[in-house]
Amino acid sequence: MTAVGGGEQEGKAKTEQQLKYLRRQLAETERKLHEQSFTLAGPAKMQRRHWGVVASFAALVLAPLAVAIFYLAAVAQDQYQSTTGFTVRSQESSSAATDLLGGLASFTGSSTASDSDILFEFIQSQEMIQVVDRQIDLRAHYSQHWPSDWVFSLWPDATQEELIWYWQRIVGISFDSSSGLIEVQAQAFDPETARAITQAIVKESQIRINALNEQARSDALGYAQADLDEAVEQMKLAREALTKFRTRTRIVDPEADIQGRMGVMNNLQQQLASSLIEYDLLRGTVAAEDPRLKKAEQLIAVIRQRIDIERQTFTSSNTDTGAVGEDYPTLISEFERLTVDREYTEQAYRAALTGLALARDEAIRQSRYLATYIKPTLAQEAEYPKRVLLAGLAGLFLVLIWSILSLIYYSIRDRS
Repeated sequence: MTAVGGGEQEGKAKTEQQLKYLRRQLAETERKLHEQSFTLAGPAKMQRRHWGVVASFAALVLAPLAVAIFYLAAVAQDQYQSTTGFTVRSQESSSAATDLLGGLASFTGSSTASDSDILFEFIQSQEMIQVVDRQIDLRAHYSQHWPSDWVFSLWPDATQEELIWYWQRIVGISFDSSSGLIEVQAQAFDPETARAITQAIVKESQIRINALNEQARSDALGYAQADLDEAVEQMKLAREALTKFRTRTRIVDPEADIQGRMGVMNNLQQQLASSLIEYDLLRGTVAAEDPRLKKAEQLIAVIRQRIDIERQTFTSSNTDTGAVGEDYPTLISEFERLTVDREYTEQAYRAALTGLALARDEAIRQSRYLATYIKPTLAQEAEYPKRVLLAGLAGLFLVLIWSILSLIYYSIRDRS
């Protein structure tokens, strides 16, 4: 028991010595690592590549930005803006015109939106630029500061296409298609010229709207007059056809002629009935050889023959029987057709007259006009160029370009 207990104590003592040794080794290792970390962290120094980045930033960002700020502050000329706003309005149709159109009035929509679209395109067109140039001389005004202020000026020998490009820089147009409102902003080197440009735009826009009105009125009158002329010709032809029918048949109205002939037939029928009654009375009172009976028989035969002839005139085309050369059913059918044609052409003629009167009523008044809700303004302070905004945008884009170029350079450098 004594020997076993002594072995256990010796084992525990060795284990404790090993743990102490390991603790000393770990403390020594931590001390050395701590000394080494302080030894590696030396003072930061600018390397060659760092100087290259600084130089590129100064060359690509600071220097151009300084030039842009100097140009905007000392060279760029002040510009003044004039604003105007207008829209195309349409007058309401008169009550008389509405009554004449009837239900068709609900299908005739307003053309204000389409007129505003036309005007919006016209302001940006070459025709508008030429008209304003003749009134103001755009090249002389916008090239007066050339070449000192070459960014915001127009070169004196600019072509027409270049003037159109410059027009889009100095004239801004905003258009609301839902309401038809158009707003125009014009910039110039003095406030009077800017207002003169907007005034010229408003004036030419009014002239164009009047031209559209005149064209619409002319087209409406032309179409109405053409419809009336056609209706007159159709009515003349229908009446001439009816006159030729009456001349050919020598009958003004077949129905009236038939009624007259039916009257003759009725009269003959009455005479035949009377003659038959007289014949029956004579036959009962006189002898068979009595001349009055023969005369009565002859009268009855003549009346019956005349009745047959009159009946033949309704369906026969033989003029020997007293017919007009054509059977009455055909004549009546042709006469009714000609009468319907004449009545139709007369109604079309009256409708064409009404349409022409309506077109003339629309022509005597202006159906569309230019309503200016913002008169051309006269600026008191120069709002352009926006120097702070342009300088900030220039700095932003320069920094972006420099950053992209730096990333591209270091990407290529790391790969190589």
